[in-house]
Amino acid sequence: MKIAFFEIENWEQEYLEKELAGHELSFFPEPLGKENMNAAEQAEAVSIFIDSQLHKDMLEKLPNLKLIAVRATGFDNVDVKTATDHGIAVCNVPTYGENTVAEHTFGLILNLSRKIYKSIQKVKEHGFRPDGLQGFDLKGKTLGIVGMGHIGQHVARIAQGFEMNVLVSDAKEDKKLAKKLNITYTSLENLLANSDIITLHVPLNEHTKHLINLSNIHQVKRGAYIINTARGGIIETAALVQALENGTVAGAGLDVLEEEHFIQEERELLTKGFSEKHDVKTLLENHILMERDDVIITPHNAFNSKEALERILQTTIENIKGFLSKELINIVK
Repeated sequence: MKIAFFEIENWEQEYLEKELAGHELSFFPEPLGKENMNAAEQAEAVSIFIDSQLHKDMLEKLPNLKLIAVRATGFDNVDVKTATDHGIAVCNVPTYGENTVAEHTFGLILNLSRKIYKSIQKVKEHGFRPDGLQGFDLKGKTLGIVGMGHIGQHVARIAQGFEMNVLVSDAKEDKKLAKKLNITYTSLENLLANSDIITLHVPLNEHTKHLINLSNIHQVKRGAYIINTARGGIIETAALVQALENGTVAGAGLDVLEEEHFIQEERELLTKGFSEKHDVKTLLENHILMERDDVIITPHNAFNSKEALERILQTTIENIKGFLSKELINIVK
């Protein structure tokens, strides 16, 4: 099969050549667009990331195309309807880092509960002294999980290992899951009022933008901690700053910031052209939360593990092999 891969890094090419040996593969570092369509003219399958475009007029000029393998969760850069009308299958990578993000979530929680970052700094600057570094146990504390998708479920499993009580707020209540994971579904209001630590695991959309805001942040249990490894826009920054200043919120662990709205897929952060398009360094330097001693910020890195990135490629390979064996998987419509 003739397969063209676009927006490819060197390490990805090596991985794909090994896993898809025997097929006619071509690799291009740049996105697929109107200006370089000739690179895909003979391809029976193309694999793209988020900067490539496959609109109606382009698809109609690719007569050999039978499969579009998107190496991302989002696929709004593909005209799926036109592709389907032309008998072209479109597949994506629906999940790849649920345990990865959940582990990072607890990394942030532990950094706050045991003051790990502060401890490291203090040892380097003032020597081996533990004064001012008293933390708190997770055992017996209540963890409030907002969003019970794949990541939220992994967070709940890890919380059980710490013997925490788990409250969950989600649009859909799953009684079987509640019993299996020993969790309690409740309203967002009740979760905010009764959780010692609140962690967010919902997508950013019109329903979740500023889910935590100036109107409801006062409902948070005084002295609670907030963790966000999802999307920055889920928290209204002004609300979080206000709550930190008045002591409603004791601290926050953030892997994302509200100004990151331009990020479509996490892996985009690792591409060569990302820093050229977005001046994230200045964004971070100017961010008021960066100056607070009670806030830990990581650079949208929760997804970034060797295994998670390999899972993106492995799922893409499985999508291609599934197409070849006529057992389609991860098809989008």
